[in-house]
Amino acid sequence: MSISPASAERVKDLAQVQGVRTNQLVGYGLIVGLDGTGDQTSQAPFTVQSIKNMLARFGVTIPANANPQLKNVAAVTVHAELPAFTKPGQAIDVTVSSIGNAGSLRGGSLIMTPLRGIDGEVYAIAQGSLIVGGFGVSGRDGSRIAVNVPSGGRIPNGATVERTVPNDFAAEPYVVLNLHTPDFTTASRLTEGINKLLGADTAQAVDAVSIRVTAPVDPSQRIAYLSTLELLEVEPGDAPARVIVNSRTGTVVIGSNVRVMPAAVAHGSLSVTISERADVSQPNALAQGETVVTPNSTIAVEQPEARMFVFNAGVDLNDIVRAVNQVGAAPGDLVAILEALKQAGALRAELIVI
Repeated sequence: MSISPASAERVKDLAQVQGVRTNQLVGYGLIVGLDGTGDQTSQAPFTVQSIKNMLARFGVTIPANANPQLKNVAAVTVHAELPAFTKPGQAIDVTVSSIGNAGSLRGGSLIMTPLRGIDGEVYAIAQGSLIVGGFGVSGRDGSRIAVNVPSGGRIPNGATVERTVPNDFAAEPYVVLNLHTPDFTTASRLTEGINKLLGADTAQAVDAVSIRVTAPVDPSQRIAYLSTLELLEVEPGDAPARVIVNSRTGTVVIGSNVRVMPAAVAHGSLSVTISERADVSQPNALAQGETVVTPNSTIAVEQPEARMFVFNAGVDLNDIVRAVNQVGAAPGDLVAILEALKQAGALRAELIVI
């Protein structure tokens, strides 16, 4: 298979091995040591309950009718991603987010929090000082300024792994490569490239995503085998023709394979400006009149010369951009032109508005 070095990509950038994946962990904990920016206990009773339960484990009993004012404590959720093959004793990053009404978590520390998987088992223990990227200040009159989000933060290497997630990496006499983007052309080219490198019938394309590859059963041999597969370079298939429009920002992204059928487009705009001004009518001293305020409205209409341009058959991305720029169309006008072309059936691409 002839591969162009300029467009070829490594298999490790195009696909991942099935079963080699991260796992989500989540836990509930407490942040302590805040500077009066913790939960308001009257509106977050679960924080008080959590503190009572924690202190009871250390032999501290709080009377049932007592209502501690815990301004320096905040209830939080803690979540993390457990990478594949992570072993006990290794550290992973955790993200902490307030679930109460704490104003800021800056300066706080997370006390020991178990992190559980979807099966309910504890896979890591989190604890440490929190790093908050934002801050917030408030005045006595209720005014407040916040930069970024001070109610959340991260603890680098804040959790210690306690359990390994089981996987079936070496359970089958084959491995399955899953493409990040489903594409029949890429799957076919990847299958052909593996068979040319490792022998016929080594790889079989299952569908547009999965390629099954025969692999050694011995784990050490399988590691070296997958290392060879990851470095194989394959030319991926062309992306489908798409036009993506962000309606909020006016951003338009046009794929390289977008084509336009023969069409004529007329572009023009009408601008109407209305300005209101109040004039004061002041009578002279002998007129015995009254001073009155009279409105004065000015209406201006500006209609630039409408321009028409023609798209020939097979026009590509460069021609579309050049034609729109020549008539001085803004990004919003470009969106309207593309939508009109789609409605007319002249745009040979998928139009996605987000």
